[in-house]
Amino acid sequence: MTSIYIPYGTTEGQTAKIAEFVADVVRAHGYEALAVDVKHAGGTIPDGYDAVIVGASVHIGKHEDYVRDFVKKNRAVLDRLPSALFSVSLSAHGDAENAEGYVEKFEDETGWRPAQVGLFSGALLYTQYGFIKRLVMKKIASDKGSPDLDTSRDYVYTEWDGVKRFAEDFLAKVA
Repeated sequence: MTSIYIPYGTTEGQTAKIAEFVADVVRAHGYEALAVDVKHAGGTIPDGYDAVIVGASVHIGKHEDYVRDFVKKNRAVLDRLPSALFSVSLSAHGDAENAEGYVEKFEDETGWRPAQVGLFSGALLYTQYGFIKRLVMKKIASDKGSPDLDTSRDYVYTEWDGVKRFAEDFLAKVA
């Protein structure tokens, strides 16, 4: 049975939710899938996997350093196996050009050119932020023209149908 490894990096948890959703889609199509936080997964892609989907979130204009380092260390495996990247950012919600720029920078830093890339909108999780971060995120949202400025609630922008299509498109290529 085809087995897909889904290592991801997450700061606030939305990328983890997306990775688990991708794993659920993969399993629903009869494949095996394991989604793991790169911080806790060890430094290498384990043997026995037939494909890899890497997930990373963008904060302060870049993907997590530890995901970049993981990709650099495992580049030979990622080049050999069918592989894809999904990038999670607030820029993917209305500023695709900026979101694409983050992926281009990541590709330049790692040397990895995934065959498939998904750009997914993240979330504004005001209720999980400390006081300062909540103010900073509200200011950023306001500067971008977002109406989502009520800091007493969270805003999830992830388009789950798009995540499902991304996973299914990847599976079609793997099969």
